[in-house]
Amino acid sequence: MRWLYSIVLALPLLAVDGQVLNQTTGKPQGGATVTLFKLGGSAGPEVVESVKTSADGKFNIDKQLPPGPGMIQTAYDGVTYNHMLPPGRPTTGIKLEVFNTSNQPGAAKVANHMLLLEPQNGKLSVRESFFFVNEGRTTWNDEKNGTLRFQLPAEPEGKIEINCTAPQGVPIRRAAEKAGRANVYKLDFPIKPGETRIDLSYTLADATSFKTKFLVKAEQNMIAAPNGVTVTGAGLVDKGKEPRTQASIFELSTQDLDLKLSGQGELSSGGGGGGEEESRGPSISQVNPRIHDRLYWILGLMFAIMGIGFVLLYRAQEPKR
Repeated sequence: MRWLYSIVLALPLLAVDGQVLNQTTGKPQGGATVTLFKLGGSAGPEVVESVKTSADGKFNIDKQLPPGPGMIQTAYDGVTYNHMLPPGRPTTGIKLEVFNTSNQPGAAKVANHMLLLEPQNGKLSVRESFFFVNEGRTTWNDEKNGTLRFQLPAEPEGKIEINCTAPQGVPIRRAAEKAGRANVYKLDFPIKPGETRIDLSYTLADATSFKTKFLVKAEQNMIAAPNGVTVTGAGLVDKGKEPRTQASIFELSTQDLDLKLSGQGELSSGGGGGGEEESRGPSISQVNPRIHDRLYWILGLMFAIMGIGFVLLYRAQEPKR
């Protein structure tokens, strides 16, 4: 058996190789950094090897990927792009995509902006979701001004929890920075071609009002409030009750909000939550923001998104953006 063992040791390690293509220029991309990660460990993603692409965009990593899932991360023009490697999938001849980066939005826009207002025990729990669609061929990445700016009615109690999900990615925790004016924040997260979702969660001390200004123009702004909560104010277009949860649904015709709230309720438990559906945190990454013309289908997805605690999302792997 020793001779067999010697042959096994002499066999070449399984290579990870392929080519990086720039989808902005339509050409192979040289000089990009390609890093192979092992996933699934308790310490988070572990670097296996990192290489640069040649002039023709090709790369070769001759270190074997340990058993289990892996990921290739390509860094180019200040942004990283992730490519998952599930166990058993081919590791050779891989085609990786990158894009040129611009500090201008280009074709990127916010298709939907959704808010869930939950007054409880004298405080107001707020969950916001921004659905970006970028139908262009460049990544929007404005490190100075941020790709998302938002204004809160007041200083939040505790942290603003933020999850960002890039196209075909997993939720990644990010932090917002104050942007000069009171209660105005900016978020630096690249908006790549495809669909990106950004979720905010914060708590306010006043459960009776919600007054703010939307700093980003969305194609559609919507608000939901749990059954038992009354919302009044200018610019609210009543869309009735969501059938399953009986939550009140409003479309907004204004960027300036001055809302009054009465009653209390929580969508994520009791009248609208709990159970098996809400334990499937990772599955909500399939939401398509371009379906905003189908109102009640969106609302069903909206409650699936916002009714789930952000803690479930944070349990996912957190590779760098």
